[in-house]
Amino acid sequence: MPATYRAVMLTKKGGPEVLQIVELPIEDPGPGELRVSVKAAGVGATDLIMLTGNYPFAPRIPFVPGYEAVGVVDAVGSGVAGFVPGQRVAALTVYGGFAEFLIREAEHFLPVPDAVSDRDAAAVILNYVTAWQMIHRVAKVQHGHTALVTGAAGGVGTAALQLLRLAGVKTYGAASTSKFDILRSLGATPIDYRNGRIDRLTRGLEPKGVDYVFDAVGGANIGPCIGALRKGGIVIGFGFMGASGILSKVSMFANLFIGARLRGRRGTFYGVSALYRKDPKPLREDLPKIFLLLEEKKIDPLITQSFGLLEAKRAVELLAGGSVQGKIVLIG
Repeated sequence: MPATYRAVMLTKKGGPEVLQIVELPIEDPGPGELRVSVKAAGVGATDLIMLTGNYPFAPRIPFVPGYEAVGVVDAVGSGVAGFVPGQRVAALTVYGGFAEFLIREAEHFLPVPDAVSDRDAAAVILNYVTAWQMIHRVAKVQHGHTALVTGAAGGVGTAALQLLRLAGVKTYGAASTSKFDILRSLGATPIDYRNGRIDRLTRGLEPKGVDYVFDAVGGANIGPCIGALRKGGIVIGFGFMGASGILSKVSMFANLFIGARLRGRRGTFYGVSALYRKDPKPLREDLPKIFLLLEEKKIDPLITQSFGLLEAKRAVELLAGGSVQGKIVLIG
């Protein structure tokens, strides 16, 4: 066993250039922990937020990012049951995934079925659990209803379109015209958000409004999203790519929670990490369901590009460019 391993570390606040490959000492897992040899890790918008130093669930800089990881159990700490060396596992790590090895409490890991590849497993942990829980635990969608997804060509957006189609929901996806073919292939009717307000564009297709809106944009987009809903409908905010500044965020959340209610709709915000920290049980129940959908080939994660495990800097640079459709995965 070597004495060190390599990892991509966030060294200071900044852009992708602050991600540096470092060598760290290999340590034994403590009581209740697993040491995992990482085989794949997902790259997503949250990794961009971490570069700013403002992500609430990340440790202090410097640290190794990497929100989701798949690997093979390399060593088992004392008191751990149900895991053995060589077993494939996955975890919502929040940080630490951009590394050759990862040590974390065993309770965070779930087995990966043999029929699911490392690449696909890493691509669904964050995005598909987020989409699944918004759809089934928060919105509680019903067959035959209608939904609008903003940021529809992104990682969570494409996951949501696939899962909504499986649930029998008629879906509209807001994106730029260059991404329309992707949305159609996932069963959604595309809407060009640059052609006007999203509420007017949506009501041009659904005059009474849609039953659900899953909004990744936030900011000033919340008002039009509420307007796109029918009476009694619900808007669920997640990610909020367009939200910046304290006053802007306060206004946005006030509109989401209070403004929606005043207009006869409902509004809420969903964050997978906040829920997981509060109660890990839903993720432990839902991720196996998603792995089963992969096994049955009922979902197919849209993976834009794969990089080597230690090429996180290149992957984050690509993501920061704003042209990524679906997911980026690092492969060990």
